[in-house]
Amino acid sequence: MRLLSAAALALALSAAAVPRPVHAATELELFFPVPVQGKLAVEMQRLVEQFDTEHPDIHVTAVYTGSYDDTNVKTRAAIQAGKPPGAVIMSANFVREYAINDEVIPFDGLITRDGQTPAQFMDQFWPALRLNAMEHGSVYGVPFQNSTPLLYYSVDAFKEVGLDPDHPPVTWRDWVDDLRKLAKHDGTQTSRWGLMFPGTYDYLGWITSGFAMSNGGEYYNPGYGGEVYYNEPSTVGAVRFIDALVHKWKVMPEGVTDANAVTTAFFQGRTAMMVLSTGSLSFVRENMKTPYRVAFLPRSLVNAAPIGGASLIVPKGNSPERQAAAWTLVKWLVSPEIAGGWSRFTGYFSPRIAAYDLPEMKSYMAEHPDAKVALDQLVYARGWFSTYNTVAVRKALEDAVQAILSGKTTPEAAMAEAQKQADALMKPYVEQTALKLPE
Repeated sequence: MRLLSAAALALALSAAAVPRPVHAATELELFFPVPVQGKLAVEMQRLVEQFDTEHPDIHVTAVYTGSYDDTNVKTRAAIQAGKPPGAVIMSANFVREYAINDEVIPFDGLITRDGQTPAQFMDQFWPALRLNAMEHGSVYGVPFQNSTPLLYYSVDAFKEVGLDPDHPPVTWRDWVDDLRKLAKHDGTQTSRWGLMFPGTYDYLGWITSGFAMSNGGEYYNPGYGGEVYYNEPSTVGAVRFIDALVHKWKVMPEGVTDANAVTTAFFQGRTAMMVLSTGSLSFVRENMKTPYRVAFLPRSLVNAAPIGGASLIVPKGNSPERQAAAWTLVKWLVSPEIAGGWSRFTGYFSPRIAAYDLPEMKSYMAEHPDAKVALDQLVYARGWFSTYNTVAVRKALEDAVQAILSGKTTPEAAMAEAQKQADALMKPYVEQTALKLPE
């Protein structure tokens, strides 16, 4: 078993097309991303090798495909070339678009062949995950690795300024009060920021959606792929808050910061808090040399957090034999034992509820109480932003927020422009659906 780089993608796909003996194992490629820091690629290779050993009639080649956005691009290219991978660990918020574009098979038939209804199958997963897994009652994505954004904070920094680490901020007002105490400025120099979070594509849209949801908004229409609410008061208010963190209260650095810079600053004591995925928990636990804790994303009006992470999909264009083999792989990856082990290794919470009944998972949760915070936050979790033309529509918002972070525009002007761009990008879908009249 070998782990292929993205550069070897074309070779792997062409090799999969070579005729094999009648009784040879069914060949599959599993496209997988690594969207958070850590050693996930190595662990995924180990899992695939274990699967192959346990299933001699199936041979899986793990193909590392980069970020979630990279994986989306490479999957579409493979489908269009007529050589789709057998299965993909795909960003959960892309599942709707794949269903809209008829590029992915529904799992319903495979589920019913196993003696369950789609609803019964999804009952095995946390309820908050269903919105990004199902479309119009059919299952198009099986939750695999899932997350919510968490507030990470330094215990030592809290104690230094007289804050109680047992009582992290709960509301935005609490948060600002704490951040202003935690930030350390000496004239124009800043030795410690109060807060940092990634401002890069994908991460920024996800975190911004969390702020908008907390401010009472929906951010997008969870039931329709052609509608977003960038220019509504709830989203504009959330972006004003982000702007004020940087330019009014000066508790967060100006400009766009990536996840590596955020975690490095946290490890070095140059930021007291950070907002990051629970999927980074293991990485933080391994590298943070001073005490830290995690908490819910503070609220404005309501507790809320967007679901993140990835689901397993089977692209269209696979033969029935490959679909059946891919379904065997999918079920194995989301089994309580494998899903629980992946959760313990990565920090993502297990989407499979039964994983938490296993003795090894109970021991892990007792030893690492920080892993329980994301589970507790699931009560308030909502679906992850998903529309027609998801990446471009999300980028319209992210470009606007990046300009705000850099002090180039105002929240009001930026959100109006983002809405205008998003509406234009979604117009083809709207014209095919909401505005289409029967003949």
